[in-house]
Amino acid sequence: MTHLDTLLPLLLILMAVGAFAGILAGLLGVGGGIVLVPAFYYLFAGLGYGSDNLMQVCVATSLATIIVTSIRSVLAHNRRGAVDWTILKQWAPPIAIGAVAGVLVVAQLRTQTLQLIFGVLVFCIACYMAFGKASWRISDHLPGGIFRAWFGPLMGFASVLLGIGGGSIGTPMLTLHGVPIHRAVATAAGFGVTIAAPSAVAFLLTKVPDAPPYTIGAINVPAFFVVIAMTMITAPWGAALAHRLDPKKLKRVFAGFLMLVALNMLRKALL
Repeated sequence: MTHLDTLLPLLLILMAVGAFAGILAGLLGVGGGIVLVPAFYYLFAGLGYGSDNLMQVCVATSLATIIVTSIRSVLAHNRRGAVDWTILKQWAPPIAIGAVAGVLVVAQLRTQTLQLIFGVLVFCIACYMAFGKASWRISDHLPGGIFRAWFGPLMGFASVLLGIGGGSIGTPMLTLHGVPIHRAVATAAGFGVTIAAPSAVAFLLTKVPDAPPYTIGAINVPAFFVVIAMTMITAPWGAALAHRLDPKKLKRVFAGFLMLVALNMLRKALL
């Protein structure tokens, strides 16, 4: 990757991936991680770095970007008074514990296993996005400490396995328990920080054999910086576009896209 004819295409593709992830985050309110992990995988594998540990790099780099995007999102939501800090403070410790446990597990898993997990869980998330309704409720209020003690770590653990923030799991969990959608989205953005920050630190200390060049621990530095720069530019574009388009139809289209991504990951894992 020291030659310009290799570095330049890599840079351009990373810019396109980051721009796409930023637009989706602003347009649909989903974290970029659910797009970044497969994009990183196909990019690095296409450049010849398809080792048994490649998915570890993709997951770790995606989580590192989520630190920046989640903080930016929480601050924006907080200016509108939408973040429920009580929920966030209560849920942060168990989520962080699950995230660190997820890093320990990911470090031991091969790419094929992580592809299988990613495919199954993302397909489930896509089905919920496609067919879930805002009116669905389990309860009119959040359960107490017992539920938080097991579901919080589970959320952090599953999110690290997928390389995503808290929005894809946390937002449905909150809305199903009676939290209004805008407050749920804003608060779940904070879950992303509690997932990504401890896991990114742990991934920096995780040695990954045969990683792509310029990878520290399990985090690829060029991918991190390029994607962060692009998402910060394009996320406001997506937010502006969201006011002009039908978000329900867009969400279903994106859910269909995620189903195809998930199924392709499963195909690669099983063949």
